[in-house]
Amino acid sequence: MKDSTADNKKKSPVEAATPTNFIKQMIDEDIKAKKNEGRVHTRFPPEPNGYLHIGHAKSICLNFGLAKDYNGLCNLRYDDTDPSKETMEYVEAIKEDVRWLGFDWEDREYYASDYFEQLFEYALQLIKAGKAYVDSLSAEEIREYRGTLTQPGKNSPYRERSIEENLDLFERMRAGEFKDGEHVLRAKIDMASPNMIMRDPTLYRIKHVSHYRTGSMWCIYPMYDFTHCLSDSIEGITHSICTLEFEINRELYDWVLDRLDAYHPQQIEFARLNLSYTVLSKRKLIRLVQEGHVSGWDDPRMPTISGIRRRGYTPEAIRNFCERIGVAKADSMVDMALLEYCLREDLNKRAPRVMGVLRPLKVVIENYPQDKEEELEAINNPEDPSMGTRKVPFARVLYIEQDDFMEDPPKKFFRLAPGREVRLRYAFFITCVDVVKDPDSGQAIELRCTYDPKTRGGDAPDGRKVKATLHWVSAKHAISAEVRLYDHLFVKDNPNEVENGKDFTDYINPKSLELLKNCKLEPSLASASPESRFQFERLGYFCVDSKDSKAEAVVFNRTVTLRDTWAKILKSQQKKD
Repeated sequence: MKDSTADNKKKSPVEAATPTNFIKQMIDEDIKAKKNEGRVHTRFPPEPNGYLHIGHAKSICLNFGLAKDYNGLCNLRYDDTDPSKETMEYVEAIKEDVRWLGFDWEDREYYASDYFEQLFEYALQLIKAGKAYVDSLSAEEIREYRGTLTQPGKNSPYRERSIEENLDLFERMRAGEFKDGEHVLRAKIDMASPNMIMRDPTLYRIKHVSHYRTGSMWCIYPMYDFTHCLSDSIEGITHSICTLEFEINRELYDWVLDRLDAYHPQQIEFARLNLSYTVLSKRKLIRLVQEGHVSGWDDPRMPTISGIRRRGYTPEAIRNFCERIGVAKADSMVDMALLEYCLREDLNKRAPRVMGVLRPLKVVIENYPQDKEEELEAINNPEDPSMGTRKVPFARVLYIEQDDFMEDPPKKFFRLAPGREVRLRYAFFITCVDVVKDPDSGQAIELRCTYDPKTRGGDAPDGRKVKATLHWVSAKHAISAEVRLYDHLFVKDNPNEVENGKDFTDYINPKSLELLKNCKLEPSLASASPESRFQFERLGYFCVDSKDSKAEAVVFNRTVTLRDTWAKILKSQQKKD
């Protein structure tokens, strides 16, 4: 018998801990039972009222991934039934995000608004069957009549209108005879149902608002719960996969389809993504944008797909992350460190190494000839030898990081200090012989050093060792750039959990963005294209900003640091095991 424990030991802790996908198990059982003639047809159904975020990425990967795994189909469908909040801007952004993640809906792009006439006919069918009625209570009265979790609701006084009167009123609602809120169409189910969703839910409401696709053709619009199940049915969806908060809506999903005797997909709920140090509520994301806490939907601190793309995330890392967190039935919080782990793992393999100095400190090598310049060979990526090498210029005046020098260093500081020798990456050993200070602040503004020409390439022929290797750039050849250092947008690991009297915005991290204006980078980066990613040696992974970077003014965003919190967590777990 195969030893599954031994098998797990061969896997990384992340792989071994990956949850199973219970939805695939359900589909396997359906195929075995020859349900849906063996078809698998899913859909990704966003509402075009905002930008997609990392939680949507999980749904995208799941729906398109299942279709791919089972040689099935996946539709892209816009549930556009609330014209007051929906725009073509959001539609186009959604398409771009899905494509960027690596998925293709081919010719299956649909809109709920394509089905408005069919949905209206379905509503008429329910009225004729005595299963829907026009209610004239106000929205506030409807809430009062609905009851509570512990008390049943009570019937509307308009619930027993005749079928003829309901048909007449509904047609007149469509014709625009009534004001917003004057009437609604409700399903006639059970005002005493323990599931409050089933207490005569609203199916249609009046909204005299122009729709971004249908214009002023309609002034009544179907509710999401009515639209969603019927859109699934019309498109022949086999497995309608949605997040866990829609579990209580499944009863209504089934009720509508059963009462109309329509083709019936199966609704399956899975746990939505909850990610530490961020919020994924669309309402809260809109507030972040509208209240100016961020620069826009694509701010690199936002968890939107456009935001993390601009920050430098790769679609491969996001897909890998979604695969690793798996598909569960219960909500849980996923550590942001795991997402960063997946990103580092991907960028480590693909990102070229370069040298950049974020906080420059001038270094003059006194024994290096004034007019001499030379090119040194640097490795582009030690993880991928096929990426080859590049030439980096070296001259008498250099820049190193301010943090790499201390005049009076503590015991375990091994970098540059007066009288100490260190290695310059790909270059020479240098020794600090003097320090030039600002007369006012007393801060070091220039270091005077000597170099050993016999150590070219970074090794000493006599075998002597140094304890530190520093990155650097040639002052004469360096390009200047703005670098933006990003951190978590919130200081609290779960900003959704607010203390008394506080708002989630009270937990915004005041240090989530640091702007560095006069960074010095090696000259190879002058021609870096937007969204290209690099590892700045010893500093982290960075991406050319796709929005603000110009040929004459390069802007880099820090994608993620080199510190790997998740790897430390895994290492700790391994020791315990």
